[in-house]
Amino acid sequence: MNGKKPPVPVPLLMLIGIVAISFSSIFIKWSSAPASVQGMYRLLFTSLLMLPFARPYSGAAFSLRRKDWLLLGFSGMMLALHFLLWMGSLKFTSVASSTMIMALEPVFIMIGCYVLYKEKSTLSAIAGLGIAIFGTVFIGWGDIGLSPDNVKGDLLSIGGTAAVAVHMMVGQRLVSRMPSYLYSLIVFISASIVFAVYNVLAGIPFFDYPPKEWGIFVLLAVVPTVFGHILFNWLMQYVSATTVSMNILGEPVGASILAFLLLGEKLNGLQWTGGLLVMAGLAVYLYAGRKKTLGIEDSLPRSIVSS
Repeated sequence: MNGKKPPVPVPLLMLIGIVAISFSSIFIKWSSAPASVQGMYRLLFTSLLMLPFARPYSGAAFSLRRKDWLLLGFSGMMLALHFLLWMGSLKFTSVASSTMIMALEPVFIMIGCYVLYKEKSTLSAIAGLGIAIFGTVFIGWGDIGLSPDNVKGDLLSIGGTAAVAVHMMVGQRLVSRMPSYLYSLIVFISASIVFAVYNVLAGIPFFDYPPKEWGIFVLLAVVPTVFGHILFNWLMQYVSATTVSMNILGEPVGASILAFLLLGEKLNGLQWTGGLLVMAGLAVYLYAGRKKTLGIEDSLPRSIVSS
């Protein structure tokens, strides 16, 4: 971050970014294509958008070690698994429930880094973790009263959150020795290949989709990725990464509002209670505990996040 100011006011850019990533779950709900196809084309089209700007990083790519390539492939596999589970969750549960659970990504990362690397957190961060997890229980409890499918969707979203947490922890190690843009591009390409293999093995067609679906595939690549995650990545040269991280809290709120307006989805009392607890817990975690957990805000590539 430096003292420069962007050509457009930061609050407006942050608002644009939050609205853009909030549309991700709406586009997925509008599509009738399998989650694996949505994920494959989203990542493929994003990679194609990034490739024209990748030439300056060719030297860094050739200097990567065999171990780095293996880790990049593993990170891409985890990203593909994340999208497969999270996008699949939206076929069963509400946008609000799924995105609120996905917002727990930093909590999963904190737990994973404690287990793997013995990295300790502050009491405030642990308290935020507890509040957020308690809120997730309320969301699930509220969904039980709606349909068993809603609970299935919640479980898929939890699995997707765990997968993206692993993906981000691997990314933390890799971007310490390679440009984050190169990391993002290679991982996107790797994940799209994983999806392609999955679709071939599952017998899922690549091309038999109406124009509406192709439009949604493009929108998924452009709106939440370019005007969402990549915009947030660019903003980190002007504002702190902790400020950018607050999009984790903005997405469930924005997505829930859009789902109400565009999909007619409503929340019951338990879901609202759970959602507020998750947001409160994450606010405590991000503001009070994040600096002593991973140093994640300065090392992880912001162009790859949960949705």
